[in-house]
Parts: sequence; C-alpha cells; structure tokens
Amino acid sequence: MSTVQTTTPSTATPEAPETPEAPGTPDAPDTLGMSAAQARSAVLEELILKDPGRFRVLTGDRPTGRLHLGHYFGTLHNRVRLQNLGVEMFVIIPDYQVLTDRDVADNLTEYVEELVLDYLAIGIDPARSTIFTHSAVPALNQLMLPFLSLVSVSELNRNPTVKDEIAHSRQSSVNGLMFTYPVHQAADILSCKANLVPVGQDQLPHLELTRTVARRFNDRYGDGTAVFPQPEALLSNAPLLLGTDGTKMSKSRGNAIALSADADATARLIRGAKTDAERHITYDPVARPEVSSLVLLAALCLDHSPLRVAEEIGSAGAAALKRTVTEAVNEYLAPIRARRAEYARDRAHLRKVLREGNERTRAVADATLAEVRAAMNSHY
Repeated sequence: MSTVQTTTPSTATPEAPETPEAPGTPDAPDTLGMSAAQARSAVLEELILKDPGRFRVLTGDRPTGRLHLGHYFGTLHNRVRLQNLGVEMFVIIPDYQVLTDRDVADNLTEYVEELVLDYLAIGIDPARSTIFTHSAVPALNQLMLPFLSLVSVSELNRNPTVKDEIAHSRQSSVNGLMFTYPVHQAADILSCKANLVPVGQDQLPHLELTRTVARRFNDRYGDGTAVFPQPEALLSNAPLLLGTDGTKMSKSRGNAIALSADADATARLIRGAKTDAERHITYDPVARPEVSSLVLLAALCLDHSPLRVAEEIGSAGAAALKRTVTEAVNEYLAPIRARRAEYARDRAHLRKVLREGNERTRAVADATLAEVRAAMNSHY
C-alpha cells in the first residue's frame, strides 16, 4: 500500500485517472447525470483500493459552528477511511468563506479550533493529512484572480448551488463574494492540484466549475501541457440524517447532535426528537421520515441494518426507539469524546497542527502559483 508523505508534500501533480471527455466543444460543460456520476465513483473506489497513492484529495468544512453527527456519517468518517487507505489528504478550513453568507465572521477563532479538535478526535492524523486554514495561504486568493477571468458572469449566476445559498443567506444583502464562491473553491482545489474531491450531489455544480476552470486554463495557457488536473467527484453514499425537529440537520438550526456534546446533552436532544403517532416502529424513510432517521442513526452506530433495528424495537414504541438511539450514539461517540477531551487540554497542540499544516500547504500552493505565473508569462 502506498503511503502519503509525512513531511512537506510533493509539489508534483498526482497522476489523475483517465476521465471521460466532456461532450461537445472544449468549453462544453461536462455535466454528468447522477447515474453516470455514481457509476464513475464506483470505478474510482476500485482505483483507490488498487493504488491510493495516485490520488490527492481536497475537502473541508466552513468554521460556522460545531460539527455534528450528520457531518460525521456524511463525510468525516469517509475522510478517515481514505486517509487510512493511503490517499493524500488536504483538509481546508475555509475561514474567509464564512463571509459568503454572513455579514461578519462570528467566533471564528473558537470555531476553527473546535473543527481541529473534531478532526483529531475522529482520527484525522496530521502526520498523514494536512489541515490548514484558507487565510494562512495567500496563494489561494492570488490564484482566484486569473481563474475569475475564465468564467462568465452568466455561469456564476446560473450555478444552482449559489442560487440556493443566496436563498438561505444570512446577509442583509448578497455580497460579491457569494457569486465568486465557486471560483474560490476552485482555487482551493486546484492550488494543491487535487484530483479527487468527495462531494454530495448538491456540490456537483461547484466541482463542474472547477473542472471548467482547469480545462480552460490548460487550453489558454498550457501550451500543450496540462497545468491542472480536472478533479473528479467521489460521490458518497452518505445517509441522510434529519435533525431532531424533522428537518435537515444543521449547525444553525439548533437541531443537531454535536460531536462535542456530552452524553447527557445527547440524551436530552434525542428525547426531544420528533417522531409520529404510530406505536409500531418501522423503517420507511418516505412515509415515516422522522422515525426512520432515528432508526438509521441507531443502525449506523450499531453497524446493523435499519430493518433489523426496527424489527428489534417493534411495538415498544418511540420511547424505546429513543432509548436505543441514545445508548447506541453515546457508546459510539465515547472513544471520540475521550480523545477530544484529551486534545482539548492542549490548545497549543491545536495551533501547532494548524501552523505546520499551513506551512506545508503554502509550499504546495506557492509552487502552483509560480507555475501559473510562468504559464501566463507573468513570472517577473
């Protein structure tokens, strides 16, 4: 099995696996249907198992609050899996991007440190994965400027993810950063020449734009050489966990079970979770979404099938379901909480992890920026 470097990462571009050519002209959007994207992800999973060292991943979370069980089962545990397989992992904390949908970045230092705590507690290893903050890597923003020249205003306007983010924005008015958000993400991904990005379905438009930026830069400035890989989407089979109120689990809605929550707080949140009036417990995500989400959460923690969990509870009702979920979640999170408490006692270590990750990323991003300047004949 290949291993990732534990010192400064190589600035050489990982060899990207072959990808299907985009349809139509070179600038045609390489939009893939969900079935095609899922099929390609299955192929990528096989390639990862055969040769994990050929892949470099960029992933991360905005520091807007504490991570919760939806994040964990949706993305976090998959990062640990990829890391442990030997995939080179860059984990960005995009602190500047907090301002895309907020007038101010509240509690930024606290939230950044809390993210690092969660990462370390779940098993992200700074010796094998690079954790860094956006604001500490100036080359990211310098790359964004030429990238913006490769994308039209209409392309930014019609990005469905941006439209959704604008609809749910917390700002008094939408700022310019919101429209450049996809290009911001492209700069993050391409700065370290990541060739694989784990995403959910809703993030596919962002990654499409990143691929477009890479392709257009290569066509315009590459002189026959591909400066950037076109990163591929690794779609996860992430389970959809609802919040305790029956809506999407979210940091901002007060309906999530944070990884940092203690056992008593977790029990209280689960006791207050929305269910329905039917006593017999079944797993039917369409007809009984709230009950089924609780069943699924227990199943994920117990490593059982949801049907088995539902059958075992049967006619014991919602109270028994909630007891089962509480016990399963608290037992599952116990070792994570113990590691988190241990890391929390040494805040200096958190800053050291970030400092070293920032230094490693700056070396990689600076080398990419130098290559871009050379390609653009602006290397003075």
